[in-house]
Amino acid sequence: MQSSLRRRLICCSALASLCLCASGCKNSPPPPAATSQNATDQAVAVPLQVDRRDPAIDAIVPAGAQLERVATGFKWVEGPVWVGDSLFFADIPSNSIRKWTPGEGVSIWLQPSGYKGSAPYGGPESGTNGMTLDTQGRLTVAGHAQRDVLRFESLDPAQAPTVLVDSYQGKRLNSPNDLVYRSDGSLYFTDPPYGLPTQGDKDPIKQLKVNGVYRIPHALDHAAGAPADNAHLQLLISDLPRPNGIAFSPGEKYLYVDNSEPKKIWMRYRVKPDGTLADPKLLYDATADTRLGGPDGIKVDVEGNIYGAGPGGVLILSPDGKALGTILIPERVANLTFAGPDRKTLYIAASSSLYRINLNIAGEPLVQSK
Repeated sequence: MQSSLRRRLICCSALASLCLCASGCKNSPPPPAATSQNATDQAVAVPLQVDRRDPAIDAIVPAGAQLERVATGFKWVEGPVWVGDSLFFADIPSNSIRKWTPGEGVSIWLQPSGYKGSAPYGGPESGTNGMTLDTQGRLTVAGHAQRDVLRFESLDPAQAPTVLVDSYQGKRLNSPNDLVYRSDGSLYFTDPPYGLPTQGDKDPIKQLKVNGVYRIPHALDHAAGAPADNAHLQLLISDLPRPNGIAFSPGEKYLYVDNSEPKKIWMRYRVKPDGTLADPKLLYDATADTRLGGPDGIKVDVEGNIYGAGPGGVLILSPDGKALGTILIPERVANLTFAGPDRKTLYIAASSSLYRINLNIAGEPLVQSK
């Protein structure tokens, strides 16, 4: 028993050491920059800790579940998405998109991925952010510091991507953050200022007054290499100070959008047949929760439960907004995605590391069926 306990303590210590400073926290200095040499596969598994708020969480998280760290050594990881046989993700401060392949480890897929100017960027987040796939399997990316939404026509990083949009009513977008496709081929995305050099509303290069949520009506049909289709871009939400994560409910009846600050809230909007939104409803408010982290990336499972980066780790809400519990993660969580042949493996991007957990309920596909 003593040797077993000792092994568990060693593993817990290895994970805990990662969160002495969460690199996504703007008030703390980030850990050292990741390079191809120190961004490593360091598989460490410990018993999963869950802050259980409702018995329904037991149907989601298996008894005896393990939290496994599959790679570490980054600065601020975001936008995980499973493509082919690898997990693609952004390491924003290093201005790169990387991929982790089981058995092979981490490699740089694209660098620079966002800002490409000759002068130093002058801000902490020079790279790209959230990523998803369309129904043709094309990688679609929130450009963040590049201030656009772009799509890669193939997995050849040397091929120039297609810019879907980069401005609204003649003004440059702030810094697209996260995005999700609807089954009709339209694309929804959030646009807070976190990718700007100062990350604030008074940034000298910020042109739009709002931090909006937008819809690109025919994103799937945008021809490869065609100019940005800014003329058809629709502003759907303009009253959230920091819109961030975004996801559809099963059946696409609702769109969920969370807001990072000053209030830590999750909102629900009814999706009208034409793709616009109505009936905003406050789904959950975690403003009073002072644990590390806040609203960021969102995903849903096939039962309609909502998984979101939040205080303490991954917050799980029921479809009606009841807090079921929080999967505790030893670093500030940024985003997450379901993967595996049954979509029951949850991959989590958190500060300097990538984690995974096996769950009981499958995640919804990135693009739902019509």
